Amino acid sequence: MLFGQNVASYKFALAGALLEVGADAELVTLDVLALPFATRVAEHLRTHDKQGTFQKSQFLDACRAFNSGELDTEGLRAKTARLGFQNVIDAFHIVDQSEVPQRFFIDERKTNKGVRITDHLRELLDDGHGPNLRDEAEARWRLVETAWELNLPRHLLTVEFEPETATLLVPRRRTTITGARPALNGYQKGHCFYCFTAIEIASGAATTCQVDHLFPWSAGPLVGGAPVDGVWNLVLACARCNSWHEKSDRPPHQRYVERLNIRNEYLISSYHPLRPTLMAQTGDSPSERSATLKRALDDVSVRGARAPWVAPEELHPAF
Repeated sequence: MLFGQNVASYKFALAGALLEVGADAELVTLDVLALPFATRVAEHLRTHDKQGTFQKSQFLDACRAFNSGELDTEGLRAKTARLGFQNVIDAFHIVDQSEVPQRFFIDERKTNKGVRITDHLRELLDDGHGPNLRDEAEARWRLVETAWELNLPRHLLTVEFEPETATLLVPRRRTTITGARPALNGYQKGHCFYCFTAIEIASGAATTCQVDHLFPWSAGPLVGGAPVDGVWNLVLACARCNSWHEKSDRPPHQRYVERLNIRNEYLISSYHPLRPTLMAQTGDSPSERSATLKRALDDVSVRGARAPWVAPEELHPAF
């Protein structure tokens, strides 16, 4: 659900429905899966009527009819079971035109009129990744919707970070599209950027992560020629690393700059909706983007003339 060029929002809805069904499910018939799937699509249609790059969809029309009261719950269930899963079940495990190695369900529509949940999905949920995955799917969905709604060429879609609210905005319309934490978490695999401690993106948890500027915000509006509040410079950190007293306004260690470059290339190669923003901020080619990070490190190193910082676990393993 976090990778690939999106032409419809159905993968996000199916991901949410599978997570709702949960780890205890075995065979899930289309009749059972229909409402968790369709109600998510219907909810998003209320705020973003465009849910794909196609012109017409009988399934989306059924969801719109449900929203307007022209179709009841049972009618929505029946139409979704018949129309809603025609492509998404086949496409769910396809990334870059190839099937991913782990399948989260087995297609048994022909034999049992449904899908069979696999241990790979159960393992994700048993490891406590369910809440984060739900938020990540929603964040990605909102980003894609905004790109569709603005109807802009991909290279013109720009997104800015607003530190006070930790949200991402399309500045032309000051449209809040998603919180920064869910949008970035899937590309750090649920761990602190610096020390790899497990983090959560839900507010109020003991391990809730913080949005951090790798190159310090105090460096000024631009660093290395790129906006300091740009998505390219944002990472998720545990509270301990982000508040580490030796961090302050010091430049990051080279290892973190290299790690940021890998993370940004990961986002770009996944055709994330933030891809054009990252490229606009740091460069069109990998070599240009790497040069931007090098300039940024040179900038903050010269300005601060202080040694680079490293995470507390790296300084004191028993911290």
